[in-house]
Amino acid sequence: MATRVLVCLSFCGGGTTSFRPWAGALAEDVDLALVCYPGRERRIAEPAMSTWTGLMDDVLALVRSLAHRPYVLFGHSMGAWVAFEVAAAAERDGWPAPRALIVSASSPPSRAAQERLAPPTLGASDEQVLDWMRRVGQLSELIIADPGLRALTLELFRADRRASDSYEFTPGRMVRAPLQVLSGVDDPQVTDEGGWRALAAGDYRFDKLPGGHFYTPEIWAQLPRHIAALTA
Repeated sequence: MATRVLVCLSFCGGGTTSFRPWAGALAEDVDLALVCYPGRERRIAEPAMSTWTGLMDDVLALVRSLAHRPYVLFGHSMGAWVAFEVAAAAERDGWPAPRALIVSASSPPSRAAQERLAPPTLGASDEQVLDWMRRVGQLSELIIADPGLRALTLELFRADRRASDSYEFTPGRMVRAPLQVLSGVDDPQVTDEGGWRALAAGDYRFDKLPGGHFYTPEIWAQLPRHIAALTA
């Protein structure tokens, strides 16, 4: 019987599909909970959030509904900032905080001002956005071949990018939950390991894994096995 929950928060423009195979990589005592942002999958009829405040209000309500069980927070890329702010809110507001916070493939939120300039910016063309998504491994052949799916992918990416661009880091904000940082050895997106350490008030570890922004396919498929809080 599962006694813990791994709660996953997605990357810019992403949904829950990439995380679903992880159910087979988890121990029997761990459930998988996938947070679906508005505008995609089962919530496709809802407008995508284009402000950080709106996105966080939505995510906080969903995570808080799960927090009666021991849980570990995982966020990939943009989801790492979401996960950090969820953990900080739980600790600040007194509802059950995560047993651990795992942030993956992301610079620290304290670099938000610099990250607004990182490509692809909101001013990038559709082809530039799609080319970036291809290079980091975020764009499947199914999406490339379908004009409707390509248009939806671009719409969601731009909405999420607008939301992340509106994020403002609160100086001095830290988390007490054990913080683990995961980063691909070939990922040019992550350049500031020390910045994450400065946000950890408790235990901290940094792990480099093979591959780029989404690691290698083999590592991604088994990524929960690299989460210390689930394997200790």
